[in-house]
Amino acid sequence: MATLTPTLSHQGRGGNRLIPFLVDDAAFMRNLSTENEVGKSFYIQVTAKDQGRRLDQFLSETNINLSRSQAKNLIEKNYVLLNQRTTKPSARLKVNDIVSGTFPKPKPLSLEPEPIPLSILYEDSSIIVIDKPPGMVAHPAPGNLSGTLVNALLYHCKDLAGINGILRPGIVHRLDKGTSGVMVVAKDDEAYHQLTKQFKNRTVEKVYLAIAYGKFGQEEGLIDYSIGRHPSKRKRMSIRTKKGRMAITRWKILERLDGFTLLEIFPQTGRTHQIRVHLSSMGHPLLGDPLYGRKGKPGAIHNSLLKECVKRMGRQALHALQLGFNHPRTGERVRFVSPIPQDMREVLEYLHSRSKDNFK
Repeated sequence: MATLTPTLSHQGRGGNRLIPFLVDDAAFMRNLSTENEVGKSFYIQVTAKDQGRRLDQFLSETNINLSRSQAKNLIEKNYVLLNQRTTKPSARLKVNDIVSGTFPKPKPLSLEPEPIPLSILYEDSSIIVIDKPPGMVAHPAPGNLSGTLVNALLYHCKDLAGINGILRPGIVHRLDKGTSGVMVVAKDDEAYHQLTKQFKNRTVEKVYLAIAYGKFGQEEGLIDYSIGRHPSKRKRMSIRTKKGRMAITRWKILERLDGFTLLEIFPQTGRTHQIRVHLSSMGHPLLGDPLYGRKGKPGAIHNSLLKECVKRMGRQALHALQLGFNHPRTGERVRFVSPIPQDMREVLEYLHSRSKDNFK
């Protein structure tokens, strides 16, 4: 499957009005619309339309190029003040409140660049689109400080340091270690802010391929169970949680196989393990999934040939096939496609052959 040709689609940019602090309004807006300058101060007066909103949410929708997580981090470190006082990210705003702050100097990046090969679908000065292989961790975490996509990106891209903090430069979204496919990474703060906004507003098109257990009664459907941390197993997510976040997954059958179904998945939200949890909750765990659904594991497979295929795959049968978004610099609509990886292709080929034998 080839990479799709980008199509033009322009989108305007809006934002809250910022009130200048010791500088004129036009110059202030011009400066902040391009980058977050170290030591630059901002000063915003809250209007009636933002009455009652959370401070971190409010800041993420101004023109100062902050994601909500970045705004939260600055507030917690007292770089942002509400009416000249420190506060919490969850503080609720009132009309005529004054939000002010200063952009701090970014901390030096301590991670080591590593010459790890990357499969690059597209790259320019603003973004890089990667075909992530299965088994690669997206960003460093305890126990995984090397060998990650970030380590590889730091070697390949010499200008990533400082974007979105220390450990996750440029990472706008992520795929699980065992999930393969398309990922977009921002190469500057403006691209990061614009892409984060698109993911938040659900204007990014995400299409996955999945091999799930069992037969589905309908040709397509929608799952809208909230997802949160599992109450007792902290490495897992669950729909049975007290603090779940809204999660929506749309699915469509591509092919019915012998005991399995090939699905096209359209996640409308981006919760951790969302597709895996939602399908498992329906009684259709992903083939090879090590966490969700006992029968998804290779040990539960009785067919020796299929078991060998799944062992070689060594992961859940989930692939991020397509990603579409507005280019953060040009505004044109672009779409990128990753071919089905060899390990999933082998499983599908065997299931196809088994299905044909059963219908002879």
